[in-house]
Amino acid sequence: MTQEEKYMKAAIKQAMKAYALTEVPIGCVIVQNDTIIARGYNRRNTEGNTLAHAELSAIRKACKKTGDWRLEDCTMYVTLEPCQMCAGAIVQSRMHKVVIGSMNPKAGCAGSVLNLLQMAEFNHQVEIKRGVLEEECSEMLSGFFRELRLKKRPKA
Repeated sequence: MTQEEKYMKAAIKQAMKAYALTEVPIGCVIVQNDTIIARGYNRRNTEGNTLAHAELSAIRKACKKTGDWRLEDCTMYVTLEPCQMCAGAIVQSRMHKVVIGSMNPKAGCAGSVLNLLQMAEFNHQVEIKRGVLEEECSEMLSGFFRELRLKKRPKA
């Protein structure tokens, strides 16, 4: 198992916490010097807050842990491609690299819909690695939505 797979497995573990709350299973960890310094998972419905994304939670914790808003020597591992809000926060935090499990063709802002992480016009660009444990991350999400549709289906 590679280092990237090891840390993506830790992000998947966070996503499973969201899954257990019937939240969209998105998880994230932030690594500095080969150590996980922050974890986060989606809690939008639980908190009733648009801002309760896995990435924002992890960034908040990493800043608190490091005592700095700049996370220049950190790498984020996230199970789903970040949205525009999270991609903006990643750029603002000066994150060095983002490792993505599965892409999000409907709302992803690390290359799917657009790529906010690598816009030359911004003062910081983020290195991106896509497709780490992609099948596992994708299946977790599609399984979640399959179960949700079955629960919502009227009983015959």
